[in-house]
Amino acid sequence: MGMRSIGANTRADIPSEPLPRRHVVFAVVAIALFMASMDQTIVATGLNAIQSDLGAELTWSGWTITIYSLGQIIAMPMAGKLGDHFGRKKVFLTAVVIFTAASLACGFANNIYVLVALRAVQALGGGAFMPSATGIIADHYGPARDRAVGMFTSIFPIGGILGPILGGVFVTYSSWRTIFFVNVPIGLVLLVLGWKLIGATPGKPAERIDVRGLLLLALLMLTTMYGLTNLDHGLTSPWFAAPVVCGAVFAYLFVRHTLRARAPFIPLQLLRGKGFGAMNVLNLLFGGAAIGFGALVPLYAEERFHLDPLAAGMVLTARGAGVICVAALAVLTLRKLGCRLPMLVGFVLITTGFALMAFPPPNTNGYLWLMMAAGITGVGMGVSVPASNNAGLQLAPDQIASIAGLRGMFRQSGSIIAVSVMTAVAANSAHPAMTQAHGFVVLSVLLVAAVPLIFTIPDHRGSW
Repeated sequence: MGMRSIGANTRADIPSEPLPRRHVVFAVVAIALFMASMDQTIVATGLNAIQSDLGAELTWSGWTITIYSLGQIIAMPMAGKLGDHFGRKKVFLTAVVIFTAASLACGFANNIYVLVALRAVQALGGGAFMPSATGIIADHYGPARDRAVGMFTSIFPIGGILGPILGGVFVTYSSWRTIFFVNVPIGLVLLVLGWKLIGATPGKPAERIDVRGLLLLALLMLTTMYGLTNLDHGLTSPWFAAPVVCGAVFAYLFVRHTLRARAPFIPLQLLRGKGFGAMNVLNLLFGGAAIGFGALVPLYAEERFHLDPLAAGMVLTARGAGVICVAALAVLTLRKLGCRLPMLVGFVLITTGFALMAFPPPNTNGYLWLMMAAGITGVGMGVSVPASNNAGLQLAPDQIASIAGLRGMFRQSGSIIAVSVMTAVAANSAHPAMTQAHGFVVLSVLLVAAVPLIFTIPDHRGSW
């Protein structure tokens, strides 16, 4: 399948004027994105309760988090492709149904294996929200679609911040099952509002879904993730080596299939086409930094600075506040500054924030220092994300949802790699906090090394 055949909308298909009720539609899809982002972090505070109630090992309890990321990796590019073909509204409403039903079932799970499997199903619905919502907003906002899509930047930090807080409240005053039950009424409301308010968009005739490519990618990610979680057994351990070798085999089979297939699951042009290779690498590193290492900041705060859990969680609040404060302004300046400069400034700020976390000055208040460093990191995210989102989308404006899905896939992959490697290495360290500080330094070096890639991406001003 060629580049042109993937997108449901070309430049000529996109409305020249914004559609009515676009702000209400934005609110509807924003709630869905918020719900999906919150469920990435809300379970973290309930791990001990889940482990105790279901009699599970901590390893399997932790998979309730990692399997959610894996499910989203698979769902995002598939949902983007389906949205381009069959219409964004249909895919969005289907995602709401899957997410809501799976949340209800998770609340009734009676053993950890069933819960992990249901979390994977829930992730398929949650992962489908972003690409379908991106397409819906692009269809409704016309020439202002770049700014509207950029505003999504502020939704995910809010969900990520409130997730652990709400999870703690539910676990403390009710049960870990409430973490999942709370999604049900919200999902039902979204289903009704989405059905009535979101306009239908034309879709292209359905083509055969690349089931083999999807299966190979799923096996590649599953085996690699399992191997990384067993890194603490050592590089020569069969628990690490065997899954990684299997992952390498599946990677070879996936690449070979992609090169030969007539309609591959992920079109090769979106992996190595002009500008796409650089964007995919940047998204992978950004996911490792912002989503992966960011989730480990509270643990770092507790172990190195001896903060209590509430204070450690508030560090992420500072990061989220930094994102929100500048995201809207960054969106408004895209047409004047282009994409390269905000991405460059954002990466520098993220790197600076991580360096400050790793090398705090002596005799300073650890809480305030971490709040400042996290705030700087958040500002960097707020500056760079709208620009990087639009930089990818403008590379192929007729494949909006597919590109949004691919972007999410690489960011989630970076998150899984960062968390799996860092936790495994820290678990075998005599000084876990300092090991994590060294991890911040390593990631900062990688981000700096990736800066030249920004200059290989076409600088874009105006609407894509």
